[in-house]
Amino acid sequence: MNLPNQVKIVEVSARDGLQNEKQIIDVKDKLALINGLRAAGVKHIEVTGFVSPKWVPQLADASAVCAGLTPDEQVHYSALTPNIKGLDAAIEAGIKEVAVFTAASESFTQKNINCSIDESFERFLPVLEKASAHKIKVRGYVSCVLGCPYEGSIEPKMVAEVAQRLFEMGCFEVSLGDTIGTGTPKAAQRMFALTAEHVPVDNLALHFHDTYGQALANIHACLELGATVIDSSVAGIGGCPYAKGATGNVSTENVIYMLNGMGIDTGIDLDKLVAAGRQISVVLGRNPNSQVNKAWK
Repeated sequence: MNLPNQVKIVEVSARDGLQNEKQIIDVKDKLALINGLRAAGVKHIEVTGFVSPKWVPQLADASAVCAGLTPDEQVHYSALTPNIKGLDAAIEAGIKEVAVFTAASESFTQKNINCSIDESFERFLPVLEKASAHKIKVRGYVSCVLGCPYEGSIEPKMVAEVAQRLFEMGCFEVSLGDTIGTGTPKAAQRMFALTAEHVPVDNLALHFHDTYGQALANIHACLELGATVIDSSVAGIGGCPYAKGATGNVSTENVIYMLNGMGIDTGIDLDKLVAAGRQISVVLGRNPNSQVNKAWK
């Protein structure tokens, strides 16, 4: 095994987590979540998305959330910007890191953003060009890397090709998403190993959902291949509103617990992280003792 000494955690609960909730969360509660994550030592937080409020009303307050962020030189705030309109709003809000997204499945791309994979890249080009001009970093998301709700299994070759295109277009990091959480360790390793032949391993991130309880095992399998970036969501909230059966992101608490036990540094205080997870669970009307693991009390 070639386990890393340190892992970067990208916390996605404030965007990827809350966008999947049926209820609209107040800006003050979103900011309390973000500040709780900061207090726990989380340095990379995806805070919102500048998307159509018609399709994702939970993120209609993106500008207000950004206006309320506490300036912190140690913390990187990012936002999802699927098109040039979203990027313009992010620039106005002062965001210095944005993300675009596509998929390794043609069917999912059509259902999710109403275009083909090739057409999604045509949409990204002006976003990356303008972001570069404003010295804004762009991250790329690839959905359905280990399975698709419409196509079933996805060939690792397809994932590698899409990830390589994002990287070559200028995305500094490419996040590989098991959107419906159907992946298992060997499949995750095959996908990650092939993709790492086309994109440097340090520029790849793991974004695994826990639908079948496989996320931690899949993360561990990819850590053995040199993965050093993990996306996760405190209290395991979130999923994908356009992927039937996607029941939630892997919880940051469980990821940190596993990494701590393996001697891998994240710089995150688990007790403070658990407190942030309990706080947002209460806001969502859930039992804070049952969201992630009954051991967190």
